[in-house]
Amino acid sequence: MSGIDIRHSHSLPHTKARKAVEEVAKKLAERFEIEYEWDGDDLHFNRSGVDGKIALKPKELHVTAKLGFFVSAFKGPIEHEIQRVLDERFS
Repeated sequence: MSGIDIRHSHSLPHTKARKAVEEVAKKLAERFEIEYEWDGDDLHFNRSGVDGKIALKPKELHVTAKLGFFVSAFKGPIEHEIQRVLDERFS
């Protein structure tokens, strides 16, 4: 099983960072048809072949995901899209 592990620093206040993470999740939901929900400051997302989370910390986001066999073929484009959206929302 393949995985994604991205750390992205930020300097936003908690409320704005949380809103930005929500916007990231909406973009990913549109692009990759994922479902997501908050559990405290962790946003969990999943779909067939993908199970992951975005952990919101005071100065950093930590995105982790486990990719199933078929989805792992798209690891590169998925990581690129996540990084692009994070750069867009948190830079």
